[in-house]
Amino acid sequence: MAPDVTGSWLTWPPSKRLTREAMRNYLKERGDQTVLILHAEVAQKSYGNEKRFFCLLLMCILWAVDGRKKKKEQMERDGCSEQESQPCAFTGIGNSDQEMQQLNLEGKNYCTAKTLYISDSDKRKHFMLSVNMFHGNSDDFGVFLSKRIKVISKPSKKKQSLKMLTYTLPQEQSTRYLHVEGGNFHAGSQQWGAFYIHLLDDDESEGEEFTDREGYICYGQTVKLVCSVTGMALPRLIIRKVDKQTALLDADDPVSQLHKCAFYLKDTERMYLCLSQERIIQFQATPCPKEPNKEMINDGASWTIISTNKAEYTFYEAMGPVLAPVIPVPVVDSLQVNGGGDVAMLELTGQNFTPNLRVWFGDVEAETMYRCGESMLCAVPDISPVQVPVTLVRNDEIIYSTNTPEPGPYTPELAPRPHCSAAGAILRASSSQVPPNESNTNSEGNYTNVSTNSTNVTSSTATVVS
Repeated sequence: MAPDVTGSWLTWPPSKRLTREAMRNYLKERGDQTVLILHAEVAQKSYGNEKRFFCLLLMCILWAVDGRKKKKEQMERDGCSEQESQPCAFTGIGNSDQEMQQLNLEGKNYCTAKTLYISDSDKRKHFMLSVNMFHGNSDDFGVFLSKRIKVISKPSKKKQSLKMLTYTLPQEQSTRYLHVEGGNFHAGSQQWGAFYIHLLDDDESEGEEFTDREGYICYGQTVKLVCSVTGMALPRLIIRKVDKQTALLDADDPVSQLHKCAFYLKDTERMYLCLSQERIIQFQATPCPKEPNKEMINDGASWTIISTNKAEYTFYEAMGPVLAPVIPVPVVDSLQVNGGGDVAMLELTGQNFTPNLRVWFGDVEAETMYRCGESMLCAVPDISPVQVPVTLVRNDEIIYSTNTPEPGPYTPELAPRPHCSAAGAILRASSSQVPPNESNTNSEGNYTNVSTNSTNVTSSTATVVS
């Protein structure tokens, strides 16, 4: 059922509106379902008949465990079989020349794609991975897009912007990825982890707490690797350049992605971070007899830095399964409170906003005005002076979490206040300046905020994967 539109304000039929009790249950239990697409920021182009598979496999975490379990139980209560309630997914690079590849869950909540590549006949400089997801009973959740990926011809000689860090080891049999699992560091072929890389002072002592240095990371400097999810850290390391299975002790040029490097455990007798099968161990290097500025290491101590990115989509069917796809999933980048008192308004900036969304503060619905695909405005309702979560609710009662608490600076009144007609007038005046054609969003352009500027690796540019 379509909403009634009065000016800029959206009103919904009472029978379709989300109840405050249902919202309170959602805020208490948080049974969200999440699609998380993790991928490399760059992809090497393949030439001729070769297939250069992406240096970092696509990893798609399809569901939050609790949310997925509840969804499966609900579908089985509605008469679906075990097979019909299982999620299915296909992925591709958005090119009709390549068939979509099926992602195999195998009873897990994540899956990987190892054989994606982009050929030289594809002239795109950037592209986005697409993940088409549905259930065995053909219920379609829609197509989810990754962040934008830059196409390169070969590993760049220039300095690269590094956002999320994953460390891989090319081997004859398979590539191994550093990650944390079960409270330990592992090297596996099916999962990879993202790490902060912190630049430290050379005289920084070993400890759980440390101080970051500002600046670019260069070979020969002291660094700290911290898992972005668990917070587990490796001991202090000195990052060294690798050339033909030797670690260069005197290299001091900037660190760049897709180049081989080694991690020397500081204050040890030539011990390097190394892998053996799926275990992380220490390997003792051998001095080069004729070249004192080099130490010989094995394949397991040679690593490659790859910058990565993620696209995350979170949703919850508050009033039961819906027929329409959950996409486009709105993404809130920032919240800004303007004004105060009776004219306090919240401005939401982000992506994939549509006219059929409304804003909730905790379990209180706010009067909402859609401006364009990147901006929404709402009047701040009467709520107690505490931080509350802000969510977006679609007209078929799908809840989209913003993962952001209600921002300051303002303190709502303790006593009730009358309906804010002044805020409505301001919003209506603002919306009258929005061109009509801005109400239709182009989903293809909503995921292009990945920086590709050339720069050095710095600790400040690392971001976290959840």
